[in-house]
Amino acid sequence: MGTEPAPDYPAHWEADVVLRDGGTAQIRPIGPEDADRLVAFYERVSDESKYFRFFAPYPRLSDKDVHRFTHHDYVDRVGLAAVVGEQFIATVRYDRIAPTEAEVAFLVQDEHQGRGVASALMEHIAACARERGIRRFAAEVLPGNTKMIKVFTDAGYTQKRTFEDGVVRLEFDLEPTEKSVAVMRAREQRAEARSVQRLLSPGSVAVVGTGRRPGGVGRTVLRNLLDGGFGGAVYAVNRALEDGRQELEGVPAHRSVRDIAGPVDLAVVAVPPAEVPSVVADCGEHGVQGLVVLTAGYADEPGDEGRTRQRELVRQVRSYGMRLIGPNAFGLVQQAGDVRLNASLAPTTPLPGRTGVFTQSGAIGIALLTAMHRRAGAGVSTFVSAGNRADVSGNDFLQFWHDDPGTDVVLMYLESIGNPRKFTRLAKRTAAQKPVVVVKGARHTGSSPAGHAVPATGVSPETVSELLGQAGVIRADTVTELVDTGLLLATQPLPAGPRVAIVGNSESLGLLTYDACLAQGLRPQLPRDLGGGAGPADFRQALASVLADDACDAVVVTAIPWVADPDLPALAAAPGPQDAESLAEALRAGLAEAVPAKPVAVVSLALEGLAESLASGAARTIPAYDAAEGAARALASAVRYAMWRRDEAAPGRVPELDDVDETGAAADIERALADRAEGEVLELDTDAATALLARYGIPVLPVLPAPDPDTAAAAATRLGYPVALKTTAAHLRHRPDLGGVRLDLADEGALRRAHDELTQALGKSEELHLVVQAMAPRGVDTVVRATVEPSVGAVLSFGLSGAPSELLGDVGHRLVPVTDREAAALVRSIRAAPLLFGWRGADAVDTPSLEELLLRVSLLVDDHPEVVGVELTPVVVATQGAMALSATVRLAQPPPRTDLGPRTLPSY
Repeated sequence: MGTEPAPDYPAHWEADVVLRDGGTAQIRPIGPEDADRLVAFYERVSDESKYFRFFAPYPRLSDKDVHRFTHHDYVDRVGLAAVVGEQFIATVRYDRIAPTEAEVAFLVQDEHQGRGVASALMEHIAACARERGIRRFAAEVLPGNTKMIKVFTDAGYTQKRTFEDGVVRLEFDLEPTEKSVAVMRAREQRAEARSVQRLLSPGSVAVVGTGRRPGGVGRTVLRNLLDGGFGGAVYAVNRALEDGRQELEGVPAHRSVRDIAGPVDLAVVAVPPAEVPSVVADCGEHGVQGLVVLTAGYADEPGDEGRTRQRELVRQVRSYGMRLIGPNAFGLVQQAGDVRLNASLAPTTPLPGRTGVFTQSGAIGIALLTAMHRRAGAGVSTFVSAGNRADVSGNDFLQFWHDDPGTDVVLMYLESIGNPRKFTRLAKRTAAQKPVVVVKGARHTGSSPAGHAVPATGVSPETVSELLGQAGVIRADTVTELVDTGLLLATQPLPAGPRVAIVGNSESLGLLTYDACLAQGLRPQLPRDLGGGAGPADFRQALASVLADDACDAVVVTAIPWVADPDLPALAAAPGPQDAESLAEALRAGLAEAVPAKPVAVVSLALEGLAESLASGAARTIPAYDAAEGAARALASAVRYAMWRRDEAAPGRVPELDDVDETGAAADIERALADRAEGEVLELDTDAATALLARYGIPVLPVLPAPDPDTAAAAATRLGYPVALKTTAAHLRHRPDLGGVRLDLADEGALRRAHDELTQALGKSEELHLVVQAMAPRGVDTVVRATVEPSVGAVLSFGLSGAPSELLGDVGHRLVPVTDREAAALVRSIRAAPLLFGWRGADAVDTPSLEELLLRVSLLVDDHPEVVGVELTPVVVATQGAMALSATVRLAQPPPRTDLGPRTLPSY
């Protein structure tokens, strides 16, 4: 039993969660002040549920029961409640029965059973127990209580099940397993997807803040709802109405949501900030499922007042089990399936399509919708502009789009990523099925918009961007590029490779397209010029011909107005709309003949109506671009994405190395951290770092101390000449400009002279920490690093050693653990990689040994979360072998793994 003093109320156990049906609840510890809530909760529970909980009729709680169930020490006895609107809907408690074991029991109000409340409570009580040193739960359940048995058996933990005296006894370990994490993430995906689906598919909508006169934010949303063809009930709400009920825009108008007789699923809020809390209370009491808050004046304003107001808004919304888009949102559009919902401020209703769009900026949202409206074939399935994204975020919509049959492509404009680890995981899972294209704003400012609550992170935006690329995210630099790429991906199959055929009736435009493709890393064939007099039939024949060529993976068609009569100048015979339609029909016909299907894009100049004609009709849409660069960028993005999809099908493996001493390394780490406080980072000395790395077969060239010339000479004799003499003082690291290294010292005389030079130039010997090291074979100097950042995870980095690589940021990154394929890709990912493979006649170095070293560092960091930093610099990669010349290893108690903990919504 616990002997430590009872801790204070553990506020960090409070959390908001999304339930199976998409609603929310707060999970928090139960305290003495909850006595009345507990009694009221128990009275609402059915007699059958009470019987299942206590194994006997138990109509009411005694005063002793109430005291016992509300007074906890939060160590040996812990109780949690799921709360909605200040009412308990479920409880769970554990009682320690052994130093590392506790009994656990649940009770869920009958009307809330089936919402996944018990599963969420199970995750949270298990996390609390692990924090208090409990490693195993036991539960006794009546055989007829099949729902609770299922909660335990479906949790994914390692279990033991027995039956005795008419009771099922379940015992299970609480350490997360691969299965339990998979179960948790599957529940998270279903719950968060369902919460978004409820927002997108309401049966009724109320616009709160609808002005009595045309114009204004609320009135604009109401008009868009009606013009967009929403088929459910629509209500206008304006508390300044003179009487309790009338009409606005032909729909019922009320002074409050409370006055609406029927249900309201979604409320769009456009009232001043001071009025929002009362509106939220009205909506919560009426049973509204979700809110879109257009009101600004929250954390988007400078100072703490707005952020406090936003925090209170989120807390109030979630207390009623609702989800929130905003505040400072631009709105929500849904056009997939039978739903037609335009609850936004969009100046034009987007055309229906199969592209989901998420943006954090209203201005960029307008630009995106406008650009897509102008581009033929660029329709929208879902659009959301989440503003400050205080609750619903891009992660939630990725959960929804992952399974949404109405969405084939995802486009996102992000100014901040609140949880890079989760976003990367969700984006990778979604990208495995459908493309995810992202523009990341504020990449170079190092800051996030004022309204976005983003945890501080030590990971650079460039590193996050590269990790997103490894997750299959297609990165775009501008809104135009985002739309260009999305249009191609939404209408064309993925290319099998980078080989591009170019065919058209303009030699000049063909050459421009050829250059644009080369600039994007594609492999274009020489353009096939059909001549200025080529007509639709010529285009059809030429397109069918190149599509049938096995040496072609994609086609770009270039088209300018053609000449009907060779004797007439081109401008005098420019085709009209009917000619554009005939060309579009010809291209669609040529495309239809291709087996297998290949992507086709059109670059056209001065052919009015061609883009619209290519997007119309029953046949497959062909995307049209007014510049070769746009088509080439989009096609190159599709090629890289297709390659990533193929690589994901065979991602490689994390090797199992027989010479790794994981147990010995764990013992070394435990001894090193024995007297270290939590959070304190320990940098191992040279010998300890070398010994730990040796446990994983990571070679570090030995060094011997050289505090004076005589000791240096003795060390050199022991190592064998030639040797290097160098400083290892912290203040001289990474400063080659100071000349703290002397190489190729062939004899004792040269060594003594070098020792004198360094001490005279840089300081006393005891300040320089001089060492002697045998000379390594000649090769290419590289740097290998591994760092751990809680918001991202462990990251393995690689680059060449030296100022140019650091100055240009020529460093590659991969998330740990790294597979053999990823290690090979990491080596080749930097721009200076040709130096490793025999550039300009130099000898190629031993990259397989380098890849193996990368894998070994990855294994060390993955096996031991206490290893929070490894730096090998330089790693000399020779024609045979790779050897680190110096190593730094940092240890600390493992940082929290938020991705393995219970499901929670971000707190503000």
